[in-house]
Amino acid sequence: ASPDVLALPIFKQEESNLPPDSDNKILPFQYVLCAATSPAVKLHDETLTYLNQGQSYEIRMLDNRKIGELPEITGKMVKSIIRVVFHDRRLQYTEHQQLEGWRWNRPGDRILDLDIPMSVGIIDPRANPTQLNTVEFLWDPSKRTSVFIQVHCISTEFTMRKHGGEKGVPFRIQIDTFKENEGGEYTEHLHSASCQVKVFKPKGADRKQKTDREKMEKRAPQEKEKYQPSYETTILTECSPWPEVTYVNNSPSPGFNSSHNSFPVAEGNGSPNHQPEPVVQVADVSMFSHSATPQDAQQWLHRNRFSPFCRLFTNFSGADLLKLTREDVIQICGPADGIRLFNALKGRVVRPRLTIYVCQESQQAREQQLKHENGDSSYSKIFYHAIYLEELTAGELTEKIAQLFSISPRQINQIFKQGPTGIHVLVSDEMIQNFQDEVCFILDTMKGTESQWDFFFLLMIH
Repeated sequence: ASPDVLALPIFKQEESNLPPDSDNKILPFQYVLCAATSPAVKLHDETLTYLNQGQSYEIRMLDNRKIGELPEITGKMVKSIIRVVFHDRRLQYTEHQQLEGWRWNRPGDRILDLDIPMSVGIIDPRANPTQLNTVEFLWDPSKRTSVFIQVHCISTEFTMRKHGGEKGVPFRIQIDTFKENEGGEYTEHLHSASCQVKVFKPKGADRKQKTDREKMEKRAPQEKEKYQPSYETTILTECSPWPEVTYVNNSPSPGFNSSHNSFPVAEGNGSPNHQPEPVVQVADVSMFSHSATPQDAQQWLHRNRFSPFCRLFTNFSGADLLKLTREDVIQICGPADGIRLFNALKGRVVRPRLTIYVCQESQQAREQQLKHENGDSSYSKIFYHAIYLEELTAGELTEKIAQLFSISPRQINQIFKQGPTGIHVLVSDEMIQNFQDEVCFILDTMKGTESQWDFFFLLMIH
């Protein structure tokens, strides 16, 4: 696999520096996609399977438990979520924008659908209208279960359009399975597996499979030995669970608690069009305020199923996690879980520790200030800019002022605040830490000698 590719199962050895997690070694289920793998895949690479757009493909859901393993799910339902996601890291970074673009170009269509009449043994199938690439259902591991899926997006829809014959991007089909917790909610992760696919226009997958087969037949015998045979079915291989905000809080998803009346598909009550929309629950955003403790961050990691990394992030607060770059997270967690953790974090917004409002010095501003001091309401006509500070340092303030006025921070030599009797007091980290939130300032500048940069003065409005 190229360095550009995030191959979830085969890169597991890159995480060997992580503490062992015995729970991850349990492989209670096996999922088999009934579609042949490509013969043009090298021996040690991950399999690649070609699918036709809109065609129904069977996925067999098999109970793979050893005798006595996970007795708590015997005789009970489990919940599985199937997703079509991007395989290439480049597209994973922009997944939300990519899916929104697809929605705009294909109004009313879904990326992934269940073929309910063909499916066997699935209960309460759901297709959330806001999650076009995801379907979910309940099933009983002790009974025969086959789910038929249809993928409606094609690989070339996410390729940069330069000229004809663009190479389509690979997708992943991922299945995450959960058991009930003590409250009857399907939040306890059991198993995840995925495989790599490409999707073609109708009949295109058959033509591509034939082309690959003919290409392999023309190779010399010693070259053929470097390639895998084409298998009749595709085994989904173990991977890390997909981070999903639906399952991070304690509210049960409607229709998936033990008291809900579930109906098998055969009874005609399984159509997603006749089901109430599941409610997407969002994780507690307060864990990512600046007051969040490392314990809050640990709790968030557990809830989002990043437990294997809790020890690595023992002393990280929520704000510390949010300051990590993509490269940082991938280096710490490996390529598989690193991008998942980054995607889960990047939607979080840190509430600034301090907000100040500034406007540039002018005669009008001075006149308005005097009017304000005299009780004149016309003071409100002054327009201010908000500056949000998180680190509460003079260096951070210098950078934010430079950004505001489109100059280099090096052009700001010092920042002063007007003090008693008009004196200029050097702004320090400690002074900033004692500013009142949402205080207002007028900015003025003074030119130094030719060898010096501009001086900025912060004049507080009392």
